[in-house]
Amino acid sequence: MKPSTPIVKHLVLIGGGHSHLFVLKNLGMNPVPGLAVTLITRDVVTPYSGSLPGFLAGAYDHDQMHIDLAPLAQFAGACLIQQEVTAIDLPNRTIRLDGRPAVQFDVLSLNTGSSPNTTLIPGAETYATGIKPIDTLIQRWHDISAQALSRLRQKQNFHLAIIGGGPASVEFALATQARINQELGLSADDPSAMQISLLTANKQLLLGHNTKVQRFAAQELEQRGINILPEHEVSHIESGIIHCADDKTITADAIVYATGASLPEWQKSLGLQLSKDGFIEVTSTLQSTSYDYVFAAGDAATIAGAPRPKSGVYAVRHGKVLAHNLLAYARGKRLRKYRPQQHALALMSLSNGKAIASRGQLFLQGKLAWHFKHRIDSAFLRKFSQLPEMKASFELSSGLVDQSTELQMRKHALRCAGCGAKVPAAILKEVLNGLRSDDDLPLEHLAQAEDAAIMELPQGQRLVQSVDLLKAFSNDPWIFARIATIHCLSDLHAMGVTADSAQAIVGLPPASSSIAKAQLSDLMHGCQQELLADHCELIGGHTAEAETLQFGLCVNALLTADTPLLTKTGVQEGNVLILTKALGTGTVLAAHMRYRARYAWLQACLASMLQSNRDAAAIFVEHQASACTDITGFGLAGHLLEMLGEQTQASLFLRAIKSLPGALECLRSQITSSLHADNSLAGKQIDTSEFERTDPQCELLFDPQTAGGLLASVPASRSEDCVAALQQAGYCEAVIIGEIRSTQGKPTLITLQ
Repeated sequence: MKPSTPIVKHLVLIGGGHSHLFVLKNLGMNPVPGLAVTLITRDVVTPYSGSLPGFLAGAYDHDQMHIDLAPLAQFAGACLIQQEVTAIDLPNRTIRLDGRPAVQFDVLSLNTGSSPNTTLIPGAETYATGIKPIDTLIQRWHDISAQALSRLRQKQNFHLAIIGGGPASVEFALATQARINQELGLSADDPSAMQISLLTANKQLLLGHNTKVQRFAAQELEQRGINILPEHEVSHIESGIIHCADDKTITADAIVYATGASLPEWQKSLGLQLSKDGFIEVTSTLQSTSYDYVFAAGDAATIAGAPRPKSGVYAVRHGKVLAHNLLAYARGKRLRKYRPQQHALALMSLSNGKAIASRGQLFLQGKLAWHFKHRIDSAFLRKFSQLPEMKASFELSSGLVDQSTELQMRKHALRCAGCGAKVPAAILKEVLNGLRSDDDLPLEHLAQAEDAAIMELPQGQRLVQSVDLLKAFSNDPWIFARIATIHCLSDLHAMGVTADSAQAIVGLPPASSSIAKAQLSDLMHGCQQELLADHCELIGGHTAEAETLQFGLCVNALLTADTPLLTKTGVQEGNVLILTKALGTGTVLAAHMRYRARYAWLQACLASMLQSNRDAAAIFVEHQASACTDITGFGLAGHLLEMLGEQTQASLFLRAIKSLPGALECLRSQITSSLHADNSLAGKQIDTSEFERTDPQCELLFDPQTAGGLLASVPASRSEDCVAALQQAGYCEAVIIGEIRSTQGKPTLITLQ
């Protein structure tokens, strides 16, 4: 066995800005054994600012201007935490987050971008919309454009006022005009159907660019009917009214501002030295001048003695130096200096298939400039969205197995975690059957076990007990422990009871004492959170060093002997089958391992796994369920087969079975859990004649679930009320998926219809 590399240092990245994209990509391409990495960001699906004009104008769709950080973080081996940071204790290297344990770090990097400086214009934050943050602008623009189109189609006026004279303002004016014209069936070059005014405090637009650029941009705006209002210094904004310094007022139906940038307030209070322009002051190595273990890049930082405009161009150029220096600092190596260019190439979209190129005295406009911009923007997005396929280490000496066996093993060399890491049902059943004994030990029940063991105790009591252990499927120990706890408690929920005590089983990978303490703290805080929700007490446990992070529980319920219990095998002819959750955790997590799962899919998958089965079990008991089990590693088909007796079969309404977002797409792409092939052996007992066997909806039946839902058989007369109660309790995916019938001599136990 190869020794595991201990984790000894922790790098935390705050923000999903352009510079951090380079850091994550570099970590994926060149892993640093022994270094733990965490990305904390408010937004996981982040917009690329260079593509914003094209998106607003309708040239790009959502995916063509956004980068999904979830696959990129997984590629980097980073723990992804979606949260907005509000407080950091820099001397003690601690980040405080709401609702979860604090995060300790050795090296910190800030790349959160900037926001418009609302202090420059009183009322702007309340009565106008800033160009940044981009996601807020996009959401607000949907409302503005809907109102504008409604008014314009009724032959009424609509006035959009844009405050600011820089590239962002010019691009926004042209892009929104082009989009409105497109919706109205006009050309992008036609005079604007919507009244647009561009206000600037200066005498001309685009200060900092050469006169050719300024002159051409002004002409372009005027030709398209966009009003340019120079020397209009805005003093304050009221609802629908812009007040200027010379007592002029301008009324508008919508106001957007792109004034000077500023640092978010929480970063100003960190105790870091700020530059004269109000941003984090850094050295040429992008280290804070206050703490050498704190780095900052992009719009959040200003290099001492070399200030530059807050532009995505500079943030991108920071990226490579930042990626090198963070890892060099962590390893005690020499850092590189960032040498900012004097003039950056600016590419401004005209939203009509043309663009402006500006750098120093360079000026170029037309289709060639647009194609150049489009090529750069598309290449940037591809760089961080199209990731190399993960290759699992597979070492097997030649000749040990036949070629077909080796090919099958290689196919599933990338082993899944969670319940996808279970021992296959066929192997488990064969071994347990081998424990049958003629001596005094009553082991026969092991091969037909319920979800939990039932032990009769003296004085009319019984103990219901279950144990489970999962290998981590998430780089976030806190999330993993919460889901693992819910999963372990579910075996008792499936029997209609709740646990009153639990003991933890923890496997920690080798790490320094501080890292090990932090991981264990995250695990136990996550576990405790879910146990408290179940009114279950943690009474002990066991820890051990393991090759990978593992967590499990032994859960117990002490009951009176007459407490009714739900069992797996109580299904009755005429009962209806109800499933409480959508399926697909196995395939979505398998896709996540391969960097092919969108964050929206992963988010829905985690939300499903974080939903306890406690309330669903109580509802099934109330509605007289005759049998119940939870759907875990052996998939819906495997667990349903455990419920059926010799005289019953199940008829499943295949199209009624709900799937998690992305699950069918993953199965269609043949992305399956490593346990899926073994689970699909249950297909021998399923009549699939009405459907193609390769139908992803059929494959969903064999997908192993982690913290899956409950499957119960309920009297038909109570089924509709039961589903309604489940949905009202928050199980929105609860649905009737089939019914129980007599076998009638048929060899198959499950029929699909």
